[in-house]
Amino acid sequence: MTQVTHDVNVMETIREVVDGATAGKVFGTPITQNGLTVLPVAKVSGGGGGGSGTGPAEDGHEAGGTGGGLGVSAKPLGVFIIRNGNVGWRPAIDVNKVIVGAQIVAVVALLTARAFINTRAKRKGS
Repeated sequence: MTQVTHDVNVMETIREVVDGATAGKVFGTPITQNGLTVLPVAKVSGGGGGGSGTGPAEDGHEAGGTGGGLGVSAKPLGVFIIRNGNVGWRPAIDVNKVIVGAQIVAVVALLTARAFINTRAKRKGS
């Protein structure tokens, strides 16, 4: 049985991705209208990994192995607003984080109120 393998240059692929992670990926295309310029900003991050391997051949098969992976993500941070020579920053709001934070505050408030009510009830009963 013949096994066909394809050589993939993982390092070359990683180099291409790193070279593509330029300021143009972090700073979006400026939008200008009526003297106002909006410059979107994002956080771009990534990572990669690779693998290889050989091991004892079993049942007449050739030993071998390869592997690789690469991931890139982008998250909006906000926009710079440029008007009449003045620059301002407007952060992007992650609504999911706001909702989770509000839920945590609500749970803590309810637990605190319950503990307070239980303590007062015990004092009155004594």
